[in-house]
Amino acid sequence: MSDRYITVTLEQRGVTAVARLLDDEAPRTAAAVWDALPLGDQVYHGKFARNEIYTLLPAFAPVEPGPENTTVTPIPGDLCYFTFDGVLDNPAYGYEPGGAPGAHRLLIDLAVFYGRNNLLINGDVGWVPGNVFGTITEGLDAFAAACNDIWMGGARGETLSYRRA
Repeated sequence: MSDRYITVTLEQRGVTAVARLLDDEAPRTAAAVWDALPLGDQVYHGKFARNEIYTLLPAFAPVEPGPENTTVTPIPGDLCYFTFDGVLDNPAYGYEPGGAPGAHRLLIDLAVFYGRNNLLINGDVGWVPGNVFGTITEGLDAFAAACNDIWMGGARGETLSYRRA
């Protein structure tokens, strides 16, 4: 199979990065994401992971890929897939009143890590390994600057989207 690429975009900020899917390392996860594209919704900035932005989506794969190519220490440019089942319905996470988007149902967190020193440990549940399914190959510096602006300037109204390149 030849390499497959996707774009990752912060729509309001007008910045896009290109990522290569890791079909050899995470074939089930890469296929699940690829088959569901385009995807996207409200962006959030990570609270416990450090240099992470993500969007929360209803489960989209016919069968969850399960753990593969997992990490708890993602590096800059990693795209990760997480599955959550109701755990985000805790007011400490800071989502809008009424709980997390899609609380009490299966949610998929598609995340982009844009800086160093990330550690995926959560005070409520412990280690949170994610499936690394892609890596940014173009545009990481500009994308990271926009991600940092989300941290400092706010996420309201911003959409994180994933599309086939």
